[in-house]
Formats: sequence, C-alpha cells, structure tokens
Amino acid sequence: MTDAVVAMGEDTIAKGSKSFAAAARIFDARTREDCVLLYAWCRHCDDVIDGQDLGHAQRTDFRDGQRQRLETLRAQTASALRGETQDDPVFESLRRVSARNAIPDRDPQALLTGMAMDVDQRHYATMDDLLDYCYYVAGCVGVMMARVMGVTDPAVLDRASDLGLGFQLTNIARDVVEDQAAGRVYLPDEVLTGTDRAALHRSALHLLDEADRYYDSALAGIGVLPFRSALAIAAARRVYRAIGQKLRHGGPEAWDNRISTSKPEKAALFVAAIWDVARSRFIGAKPREGLYQRPSS
Repeated sequence: MTDAVVAMGEDTIAKGSKSFAAAARIFDARTREDCVLLYAWCRHCDDVIDGQDLGHAQRTDFRDGQRQRLETLRAQTASALRGETQDDPVFESLRRVSARNAIPDRDPQALLTGMAMDVDQRHYATMDDLLDYCYYVAGCVGVMMARVMGVTDPAVLDRASDLGLGFQLTNIARDVVEDQAAGRVYLPDEVLTGTDRAALHRSALHLLDEADRYYDSALAGIGVLPFRSALAIAAARRVYRAIGQKLRHGGPEAWDNRISTSKPEKAALFVAAIWDVARSRFIGAKPREGLYQRPSS
C-alpha cells in the first residue's frame, strides 16, 4: 500500500517543480523519498505565505492575514520538530524527514525567517542584503537537502547553501516582471537602474552574474556526494543555470513567456551533468573567497 504522506509529497513535487521533479528521479529510493517529503513542506510554506497554489495563481489579496498565516506555520512546524505526530500530511512529512536525518531545528526555522522577510516586505539596498534573504529562503533548503544526502561536514554544507543561493538568484531574475506586477521588488537598489523592461533586464543580469559565482562554488560540494545524489544535484544545477542563460540571451523579450527548459533540453542537460560529476571529483575545493557565509547557528 502506498504511504499517503509520501504520495502527497510525490504529487506536490510533480505539480510544483518540473525541473526538480525530473532531477529527483535520479536519487536512490530512500533519498528521493526524503527529498520529496522535504520539498512538500517547503512548497506548502511558500504557498501559504504567497497566497498561491503550487507556486501559481497568486491571489490578489494575498497580503491579508499573511502575518497570522506565518505564525500558524511556525506553530505547526515547531510541533513537528518536537516529534509530535501530525494530522496534516505536510507537517507529518517534515516530522519524518527531520527525525530520520537529524536535521537541526534551526534549518527549517531559517526558512520561516525568510518567509517573515516577505511578510515584512523587507527592502534590499545592497546585494549583501539580497544574499541574506536568499540564504533564508533557499540556501537553508540546500543545507537541509544535503543533510538528507548524508552530509554533515560544515564546509560541504556551505557549498550546498551556495547552490541554493544560485537557484534563488536565478528565480528572482526570471520572475522580475511577475514580482513587479505583484508589488514585490527583490532587485537591490545598487543594481536597479530603472523600472522599464530594458533597465530591469540589465539589473537581472547582475543577479545572474552573481548566481554564476555560487554555481561555480557549489560544484566542489557535488564532488563528495554519492554518485546518484551527485548526478541529481548536478542535473538540477545545469537546468537552473540554463534558465538564467535563456534570460541572459533572450533580452527583455524573454519575459514575454514563462522561462523554462523543454524535455529534450533537460535530457541534454542531464547528460552534460555526468561530466560535471566526474569533474567535481577531481577539481578540488577552491576557497570560498568573497561569498556569502551562512549563519553557523
């Protein structure tokens, strides 16, 4: 009989992220299950705060009651992290995955700190400000995913955080126009030169340049993962980086349609990821000079 909690997670990832769902198929069964469960909780929290359904169809009144929804998420999350069995499969998934992988409470709580930044409509003056946000909404997720893959070395967890930062910077660049329509501005003042599409595109390119630094750093972390996990993460890295390249080369017109990769493109990127895994085993870990340092506690 299929576990209802796992089935919920599988359905969530299939509908919520085609890119990550495709990469997750490469994991071994145990790792895949835990990644799917963790994704389901992260996706739920994001949807609750943003007033969306699986990342889509944002309600126009999503700001109404947002802070109370955040407090409810915090209470439900705290209960799951205490090990209390949950009636809601989303929080039962968090309880299971955090207990099975000894995920410190601070990691899932960090994601809710990032959600609070959205609720507070935090202003980002500098790239450092934005990177702080990116850690709390994505870097900490990279750390949790790495823990699911058996990583405990803080230096490797730093590289996992770097990959999360690269993903989030790419997401922000891809969603600039959509966010603008919803009244959200993530582009830092120091890179924002105007609000017309040409100026927004120039600003987005700064984010993509920054993302590339974190994608490059993340490769060293991939090198210590078990092969199947390394291949799944390397494939996801390739796919997200390709989204950034489409925006980079497509100009402002790239925002006319949702920027994504097709199935044939994903297949080619997955093949290319095999080379990344092989290369990551031999390149050695270059120092993380000038990169964001995640909080250690």
